[in-house]
Amino acid sequence: MSNTDKIVLTGIKPTGMPHLGNYIGALKPLIEQAKTNKTFMFIADLHALNSIHDSNMIKQHTYEIAAMLIALGLNLDNAILFRQSDIDEIYQLNTLLMNVTPKGLMNRAHSYKAAMDKNIANGDDVDAGVNMGLYTYPILMTADILLYNSDIVPVGADQKQHVEFARDIAGYFNHTYGDTFKMPEPVIGHDTGLVPGLDGRKMSKSYDNTIALFAPEKELKKKIMRIITDSKAPEDAKNPDESTIYQLYKHFASQSEIAEFAEMFRAGGMGYGTAKTILFDKINAVLAGPRAEYERLMANTAEIDAILADGAKRAKAIATETLARVKKAMLG
Repeated sequence: MSNTDKIVLTGIKPTGMPHLGNYIGALKPLIEQAKTNKTFMFIADLHALNSIHDSNMIKQHTYEIAAMLIALGLNLDNAILFRQSDIDEIYQLNTLLMNVTPKGLMNRAHSYKAAMDKNIANGDDVDAGVNMGLYTYPILMTADILLYNSDIVPVGADQKQHVEFARDIAGYFNHTYGDTFKMPEPVIGHDTGLVPGLDGRKMSKSYDNTIALFAPEKELKKKIMRIITDSKAPEDAKNPDESTIYQLYKHFASQSEIAEFAEMFRAGGMGYGTAKTILFDKINAVLAGPRAEYERLMANTAEIDAILADGAKRAKAIATETLARVKKAMLG
């Protein structure tokens, strides 16, 4: 089986608008991959439930993620875009997999251990604030992966454990009930290098140094102008590799533009204000079209609903077959 024949699965949690770091590191490669691979791309609203208990917020964030993916050019012929909760089979497979999953496996989950460590550090009860949605998170994720016969699951290095757990649980099931599930493979994304935020550290919401992917033009410019720089004067030569401005520019420009910008840094004579304006113009040129389409879709949510309903129908056809196979193996 060639790589383009393999089924790709990915889920995006609706917890707010992604930032440029998310776009560069994950979203852009996923959109590219979906041009050639059959891709199940779901909005993981069930996964959001263990941290967001506001239905209106989840609904709004779901629309935002769907509109964003469509606006970025997701190929809706190859990619099946749907809302996780629209597939009833996911709840059923999740319950069935509970019966072959050892508790010890869940005890080792990074998300659970992180919550425990935080509680211990704060002197709280070890399980304070931990709901069963968080504790059994890897089982639901395993159900997501196995339900659609996925071959490839693109993940960041910090999420590799989720796919390893899916392989473990599929292995327990196959050993007990016979060969039922494929063994999915984690694919760690190509290292795009550090995507710096406004303060030069890794762009992250926890550092409050992000630039929202579809920030309005004025806000985008304001954020870029806030990028922290050193004290070199305009006439001074500068090292582009030490500049947040240049590091961001590289992800939006052509090779010739990148080389030219680097030379402008090294030659001296360019102030940081000018460099920031060049960066803004480039990012805005790349994202202005998708941003306008995103805003159009958010004003026409019925169009998003129709796309998600069509995706759910296509996903459900596969999910129904998988669940029937599992129920026959387990229940006769």
